[in-house]
Amino acid sequence: MNKEIISDSYSILFKQNGFDNLSIHLKNENYSKIFIHVDNNTKQYCLDPFLKKIHLDNYELIESCDGEENKNIDSCLKLWKIISDKQGDRNSLIINLGGGVVSDMGGFIASTFKRGIDYINVPTTLLSMVDASVGGKTGIDFGTLKNQIGTFYDPKMVVIDNEFLNTLEKNEISSGYAEIFKHSLIYDLSTYNQLINNDIPFYDLKTIHNSIITKNKIVLIDRKEQKERKSLNYGHTLGHAIESYFLNTENKLLHGEAVSIGIVLASFLSYKLFNFSIDHVNSIKKHINYIYKKIEISESQINFIIDLLIHDKKNSHGKINFILLKEIAEPVYDVQVKTELIKESFKYYLSWVSTSINISKQRSSNHFLIKR
Repeated sequence: MNKEIISDSYSILFKQNGFDNLSIHLKNENYSKIFIHVDNNTKQYCLDPFLKKIHLDNYELIESCDGEENKNIDSCLKLWKIISDKQGDRNSLIINLGGGVVSDMGGFIASTFKRGIDYINVPTTLLSMVDASVGGKTGIDFGTLKNQIGTFYDPKMVVIDNEFLNTLEKNEISSGYAEIFKHSLIYDLSTYNQLINNDIPFYDLKTIHNSIITKNKIVLIDRKEQKERKSLNYGHTLGHAIESYFLNTENKLLHGEAVSIGIVLASFLSYKLFNFSIDHVNSIKKHINYIYKKIEISESQINFIIDLLIHDKKNSHGKINFILLKEIAEPVYDVQVKTELIKESFKYYLSWVSTSINISKQRSSNHFLIKR
C-alpha cells in the first residue's frame, strides 16, 4: 500500500520510508544551504514532527503567510530576498512543508531563483498530497486570478505522511477530497462507485495512494497539458472562477469547496451536451451536498463569475474550453459552452435543499473524526 510511485523524474514516497530516503538524499547531495519553507500553521503544527523524522543538522527557516490570498508575487519577492540574504546559491535546496499554497509558491520560487534550484515537497494537507505536490506544476496567482504565472518544474522527491492530516481543520480535509473525487470521475469507475456509496474513507493512506497513482498516470501521458492532462481540470473551469470571485469577499472558499461546486456544474453540463447519465448527475450532486455546505450565489455574482472565465488557462483563441464527461472515466476535451447553459447549471446547483454535514472550524486531534 505504501509502495513508491515513480513519476517522470522523481519519486513519491510514503511514511517513514520517505523520510529515510529524504535523509539519504540530503547526505548524498551535500547542499550548500537547505531552506525549509513553512507557513504560520505548518511552523506551529508540522515543523517539529517533521524534523524528528529526518536527519538534518543545519537549515534555514523561511516563512510565508498562509492562505490563497498570499500566493502572489509580493510573497515571492520577500522569500527571494531572504534566500539571497542568507546566501542561497545554485546548490541550495528548498523543502516545502505545507499545503497547496506552500507547494505551488515554493516550487515556483525554486524554479526561478538562480534559474532553478532543487526543491522537495512534503505536503501536509490532503489537497496538496493528491494534487498540488504531484505533477511538477508550480505557480502563483495574478490578483485574484488563479495560477496565472508559473512553470513546469519537477521536485527531487515528494514525501507523503497522512499523520499530518491530524493537524488540520475538518474543512481542510474535505477540501482535499474534491480532488480525490474528481480523479475517480475522470479515470476510475470502480473508485467512483466506492466513493459515491461512502464505502471507503477518503483520508486514509490507501485512498490517498490510489488517487496519486491516478494523477501520476495522466501526467506521465501528457506532461505539458496538451490533451489528457486537461482532464485533471474537470470542475475547475468554473471552480477556479468561483474561487477567484469569493477570494475578495468575506466568504472566501477553500479550493476544494469551490471545485466541488464546479464538479456539480460540469456534470450538469455533461448531461446537457453529451447525454451523461442524469442519474449520475443527481448522485454527484447529492454526494457533494453530503460533504460540503451549499453556497448561495446570486444572479449578479454568477454574471461576475462567468466574466472571470475568460482568464482560464485552458482557453485558446479567445474561446473558453471546458472539460466534460460522456461517461464516468470518459472525459471530453475543449468543449465550448453557451452562457445561458452555464447559468442553467448554476440554477441546477442552487436548486437542492442543503443537508450537508457540519464542517466545524475546530482543529481535529484525529482525522478519523471526519464522519461519513
